[in-house]
Amino acid sequence: MGDEAQGRLFAEDAGAKTGPQKRLRPPKHKAPPRKRLKGAVHREFSAGFILFRDTPGGPLFLLLDYGKHWDYAKGHLEEGETAWQAAVRELREETGVRQVDRVTRFERDMHYFFHSSKKGQVHKTVTYFLGRTRVEEVQVSEEHTGYAWLGVEEALQRLTYENAREMLRAAHAALVEKGL
Repeated sequence: MGDEAQGRLFAEDAGAKTGPQKRLRPPKHKAPPRKRLKGAVHREFSAGFILFRDTPGGPLFLLLDYGKHWDYAKGHLEEGETAWQAAVRELREETGVRQVDRVTRFERDMHYFFHSSKKGQVHKTVTYFLGRTRVEEVQVSEEHTGYAWLGVEEALQRLTYENAREMLRAAHAALVEKGL
């Protein structure tokens, strides 16, 4: 479309008269390009445990205090690691717990998005396993400010995020189904 045709469109849109005596030109400035609302999404993969220990009163689940939220022991997969290997390594690094047995075939993925100042939009996938330990004493890493062994109802109240509560409900249901 040439300048004259564009001019006509602008004039007609504005209700102005067109013709040889009044020729409108399109504005010389252009609207700024639209910013893409969705840029490339960075993907991250982590793994962790919904860890419990048996007690006469029922299972107690380990929750870690991250300072601003309560959650499970978890962390990023390193190059070449499986989710299981990463979960075991992260459990050891974050809690000092070296003894863990996988219970049932429980393996669930949690997906969520967050914004990072360095990476932009991040889609994170965390694979959780259900694990049992006999270890009672936990030595938290400097990433955490504390920990608690809690019954399922207390743990559901303490967990910060709903998706973490859903994961605990699913893990507890797997235990009940197996009669544990």
